[in-house]
Amino acid sequence: MDCADPIRTLSVVIPAYNEEESLGELLERTTKACRSLNLDYEIIVVDDGSADRTAEILDAAAQAPDSRIVAVLLNRNYGQHAAVMAGFSQAAGDLIITMDADLQNPPEEIPRLVETAGQGYDVVGSVRVDRRDTWFRKFASRLINALIKRYTGKETGDYGCMLRAYRRHIVDAMLSCREHSTFIPILANSFAGRAVEIKVRHDERKFGDSKYGILKLINLMFDLVTCLTTTPLRLLSMFGLCVACSGFFLAFILVLLRLLLGPEWAAEGVFMLFAILFIFVGAQFIGLGLLGEYTGRVYTDVRARPRWLVRKKTGTPLSGRPFPETPDIGGKQ
Repeated sequence: MDCADPIRTLSVVIPAYNEEESLGELLERTTKACRSLNLDYEIIVVDDGSADRTAEILDAAAQAPDSRIVAVLLNRNYGQHAAVMAGFSQAAGDLIITMDADLQNPPEEIPRLVETAGQGYDVVGSVRVDRRDTWFRKFASRLINALIKRYTGKETGDYGCMLRAYRRHIVDAMLSCREHSTFIPILANSFAGRAVEIKVRHDERKFGDSKYGILKLINLMFDLVTCLTTTPLRLLSMFGLCVACSGFFLAFILVLLRLLLGPEWAAEGVFMLFAILFIFVGAQFIGLGLLGEYTGRVYTDVRARPRWLVRKKTGTPLSGRPFPETPDIGGKQ
């Protein structure tokens, strides 16, 4: 489907993890927003291995009479982006919209995304106005956005906002990619001919706490660096060359001072030698860590294990065809 083609069908993909408290309001508001459009639609909610009643609530909602909800239940927790990709694999719409399940992305913004995409854009992103997050989340988001801009060269303001719209051919292109560590907004923009961002409202989180703690944000940072570019490897080589040259120069100076000033001076410089040694050892560990990140990614992709496994699917998809009885093994080579 070309980005200039009209939009006739809509799929809304929502990953959910332990969101039982917000699901009722989420499904009601999302359904209302989709009904306001003159489009055939489906709402695909992917349960990412929740430990609460999320899967049970979704299963019941999908089986309700005249429901447009499709419940995709994964067998365990695979992470937000894997859950979204699992939703993409089930989506049949000309336009696919993603959003979070915590209601911080207002479903009422869906018509604006559809209207903007109808102007001929492949990808419609969003920038959260007056963000209702903690200062730490805002700082981490600014840092990640700056990192992405640095390595992609694309002036995109808010990669962390899940409220985004993708044309069918962009989603198909993403599904054809087999890397396991996928950051969907970056991957989509790499295929998009025309992309745009609009400003959207950002609401307070009504229920529960954010699923992104400091450890997950650090893991996300490493994933971003290693999936964006191989520049850190080049920088590591350059840094290693500089360290080696500096070490050789310092060794020459130390030997020269030892010969000129005698052993007393050398004894007094023992702590400086230890400091230099620690710097070199630290540089080696940094290098090994970066190399390990890349090697681990290669190892993961070479094994070609599925990125997700669907335990159960309930509801009537947009295509109208019933789900096959065979298990859905996502991302299999």
